[in-house]
Amino acid sequence: MGIFKAYDIRGIYGKDLDEAIFEKIARAYAKFANVKKVVVARDCRKSSDSLFAAFTKGLVDVGVDVIDIGLASTPMSYFANGTLKADGSVMITASHNTKEWNGCKLCRANAVPISGATGIKDIEKMVMEGDLGEDAAVKGTIAKVDVSKEYGEHVRAFAHLAKPVHVAMDFGNGMGIAESVAYQGQTMLTHDDLYGEYDGDFPHHAANPLEHETLDDLRKLIKDNPGKYAFGVAYDGDADRAGFIDEKGEIIAMDFITALISQDLLKTNPGAACFYDLRSTKAADEAIAEAGGKPMMSRVGHSFIKAQMRENDAIFAGELSGHYYFKANFTAESSSMATYALANIVSASEKPLSELIAPLRRYSQSGEINTKTTTPPAEILAKIKADYSAKSGAKVFELDGVSVDAWDTEGWWANVRMSNTEPLVRLNLEGKTPAIMEKKRDEFLAVIRS
Repeated sequence: MGIFKAYDIRGIYGKDLDEAIFEKIARAYAKFANVKKVVVARDCRKSSDSLFAAFTKGLVDVGVDVIDIGLASTPMSYFANGTLKADGSVMITASHNTKEWNGCKLCRANAVPISGATGIKDIEKMVMEGDLGEDAAVKGTIAKVDVSKEYGEHVRAFAHLAKPVHVAMDFGNGMGIAESVAYQGQTMLTHDDLYGEYDGDFPHHAANPLEHETLDDLRKLIKDNPGKYAFGVAYDGDADRAGFIDEKGEIIAMDFITALISQDLLKTNPGAACFYDLRSTKAADEAIAEAGGKPMMSRVGHSFIKAQMRENDAIFAGELSGHYYFKANFTAESSSMATYALANIVSASEKPLSELIAPLRRYSQSGEINTKTTTPPAEILAKIKADYSAKSGAKVFELDGVSVDAWDTEGWWANVRMSNTEPLVRLNLEGKTPAIMEKKRDEFLAVIRS
């Protein structure tokens, strides 16, 4: 079934998934993960309430006790999983997808995600084969628990503001609104909001900060009020990702945010490991090392990054998709902690955010270039691996797709990956100069598109 993805379960409601399949998924999840007490949360999509009812029915019927935390962000569900000592958690959401979509994110205890490689494919097989467990002699229970107060206190503890900071926030009518508890009673960080009413139709724009046009309203607010805001933050639909805008209304690349937050956290955690995903600028690696940290490269995807963080006791990780992971939040995402981290940095400096970011703009990046191809993507990756393995001065590795690193010899690196869901090949490339970047970008695209 196409709804079982690499990192979660997701599809168009009424077409790809419905209440019946959710009830089956719940039973398979309970059997696979051997859970007895599970946190279940949901976003504000129009289909989330009925999918919640179906999922919890599946759990209760096989004897699992449900902790219902109601409308919540994905970071809140991770927090509840860890603090309530649950055996797992389920977040009913389609994240940044448009209103027609829905799905769920599955975790074990301590917010450890279940991915395609660690269980989603097994759950898919169980659903397809009807291996859903027996009804329990004693059904499970559903208890409503409000974790918002404790969650707000948990995130606010991350604040160390030297002076007041005023921020513009775009909640996008999604679960960023739930994250507002993290700012209640915080007099040092104040904010003006856009689209702070729950609406599963997302009437103003998609809640997806990766799509730059969704940031236009936030950028306009900042540009129309010069000097008023230290920066802007836009949440995605389930609030596990954030996009940031500087005080001039300009979009900040997410790998620059990774570098800046890492540098700040390393002041109080000297020598600690910080991860950046392999599509990030070399400046992120350099900035972490310059701050006395241990820079480490991760593959793309939250389940992989969280596993690598735990294995290396890392304090922080940032992904080019706007996920920011904190050891302090059960090694899981917290967009609001990232917001506080930026506020801490700005409040401690006499420089505005744009000037703090400027030193990181060292090199020339291609950005992610996606190419639809009729050639099997695996064949393209194999050709790139063979071609560049034969060249001296280039290191080829396969952490995620095929990466070629010729930074020390020729001043460039590249990563080529294939999409998990579409016949797409994704290229990210960086050069020490624009000329190097453009030359190598065109060289790689010629191979991909040939």
